[in-house]
Amino acid sequence: MRVRPLCSAALPLAVVLSMSLAACGGSGDSPSSGSATPAASAAPAGTKATLAVLETTDLHTNVLSYDYFKLAADNSLGFERVATLINQARAQFPNTLLLDNGDTIQGTALSDYQAMVSPITCDQTLAIYKVMNAAKYDGGGIGNHEFNYGLPYLSQVTGNTFNVDGLPDPATQKKCAGPNFPQVLANVISAKTNAPLFQPYTIITKTVTATAPDGSTISAPVKVGIISFTPPTITSWDKRWLDGKVYTVGIKETAAKYIPEMRAKGADLVVAISHGGLDNSTYSPTMENGSWWLSTVPGIDAMLIGHSHQLFPDAKSTVSQFNLPGVDKVAGTVNGVPTVMANYWGKHLGVIKLGLTSNGTNWAVDKTQTTVEARSIQNADKTYVAADPTVSAAIATEHQATINYVKTPVGSTDFNMSTYFADVGDPGAIEIVNQAQADYVSAYIQANLPQYASLPVLSVSAPFKSGFGGGTDFTDVAAGPLAINNAADLYLYPNTVYAVKVAGSDIKNWLETAAKRFNTIDPTQATVQKLVSTFPGYNFDMFTTPDLTYEIDVTQPVGSRIKNLMYKGVALDPAGQFIVATNNYRASGGGNFPGLDGSKTIYASPDANRDVLIGYIKKIGSVKRATNGSQRSWRFTKLATSAATVVFPSAAGKLAAAAAANINNVTLYQADDGTNKGLSLYQIDLTQ
Repeated sequence: MRVRPLCSAALPLAVVLSMSLAACGGSGDSPSSGSATPAASAAPAGTKATLAVLETTDLHTNVLSYDYFKLAADNSLGFERVATLINQARAQFPNTLLLDNGDTIQGTALSDYQAMVSPITCDQTLAIYKVMNAAKYDGGGIGNHEFNYGLPYLSQVTGNTFNVDGLPDPATQKKCAGPNFPQVLANVISAKTNAPLFQPYTIITKTVTATAPDGSTISAPVKVGIISFTPPTITSWDKRWLDGKVYTVGIKETAAKYIPEMRAKGADLVVAISHGGLDNSTYSPTMENGSWWLSTVPGIDAMLIGHSHQLFPDAKSTVSQFNLPGVDKVAGTVNGVPTVMANYWGKHLGVIKLGLTSNGTNWAVDKTQTTVEARSIQNADKTYVAADPTVSAAIATEHQATINYVKTPVGSTDFNMSTYFADVGDPGAIEIVNQAQADYVSAYIQANLPQYASLPVLSVSAPFKSGFGGGTDFTDVAAGPLAINNAADLYLYPNTVYAVKVAGSDIKNWLETAAKRFNTIDPTQATVQKLVSTFPGYNFDMFTTPDLTYEIDVTQPVGSRIKNLMYKGVALDPAGQFIVATNNYRASGGGNFPGLDGSKTIYASPDANRDVLIGYIKKIGSVKRATNGSQRSWRFTKLATSAATVVFPSAAGKLAAAAAANINNVTLYQADDGTNKGLSLYQIDLTQ
């Protein structure tokens, strides 16, 4: 149950003594394995116990092992399989604490359906929270994507009353259904009250089974403080919802403020839930991935991290953030703090087994008895653990309603629209998005913004699904009828259309940033060289219009790659003025593109990019490769000679898609790239 802070209430002493120790940050008891009567007495000195802290992160409403874009099962993901791992962990460990890291309520057609298509009512619980309640979570943090649908929605579905501008006075707000576990967030602050939007932390009293010095089994209370942080950059990413309503503060200084307070209020242990990865560059209060610096704050016993959609610990990891100084990717520690990141979409369960020792008054972590691991839903024989059948049963109605919705027809296409070869120039799944955005913005400007009516309107979009999650993580829309699920496959995120006014020099900088997608190739070296870098595909913005053309020279360093940038056959004027249709994320600073910080926005539309795309497809009726999927604005700079073998990953068995897109300088290099993710390596000849 959730226990409210006892900060100002005058309660009878007997009532106060019957409750867990409370703090202004919040306090509560949560049911899970290991719970017993809260009347258990303190453990004698020398008592030993273990507490397994279990983490889910970045579930993104993947409740079931199901792909709503393809209308097919996908056993490689889903909370219903992680639930089985949770059940197994609870059977293995006598004491567990189940926590969620955030990015929970957004990410699939199911979440969009419940938020925007058929919004749930105040007395209904989100599908993802319904199954998490059944799993008896002890607590949770808040990720950046929780803010994607706005503060009123977040307030409703989390069962909170936010004291922010734009919402009624909290005293008049109805408390809605939400999670049955406490959610905490320390570094997002109401601009109205200068107080945290959520309770910044809570102290959970767990009654654990322990071994006394005489060898007997006893029950004793352990007070676990949990505190959560989200990327401070949410105020840029979701500026349309958050501007003027909340602000963020840095996670390092926020932790330094609250952790001593948590200890003073009785916390034996402190678990930091940080929705961010690891970055040891110079600390900034606005840094997106501040968990490395968070680990340096005294008093943290364990750290649950997320946001990066990665796996930690992992002895074989080549991911740069897990090879930083102070990071032990084998043992799972960051500057000595036990740390886990449980991948994403319900692919893994994080497990930190804390060894505990009592001094008769407090518990402390024995690091020699502490281990960290991330358990996969995939077995060693490449099969997957069975799904917990209670999960699908709990949300059967919501699941079927979502399927019915995404089957709604919107048009047709005469070609297979995919992103398998978007990294090497195929515009097949991107041009239609750019056309829809440009059409929408042009019409709005002509009707409402005559001062910009003479300026050219361009559009950018990116291959949102470009293989990060493996061979199935690509946009793939078959030729034939188009339905809403196909539009969602073409445009993954619940962004809204924004228009920015930029100069030609801004476009050049924009494209230089997008070209970070590629590694620098040395054509003089007769080695195998990887074309694609770790720069996210969703930031690989590209134009798809005959009016704007350019080359990307991957032999040049970052920042000097865009060549022959032309507008209507003439070198692009750096001072020329243009309108570019994009999305709220990019226009407001997402991706750290130079000059795009919200100041250049001339139109912040209320309409989702996906809805604009659906409307455009309905208007034209039939999507054709010749007119909607073949226009390439960019090409790689042709090399005179090259000794390099340049390779890039894409889904296995898809070479025909390159040929269909008239990309003829790509061949199969290696049928299996060795990652066990359904990917092949393809070779591109940059001399063609």
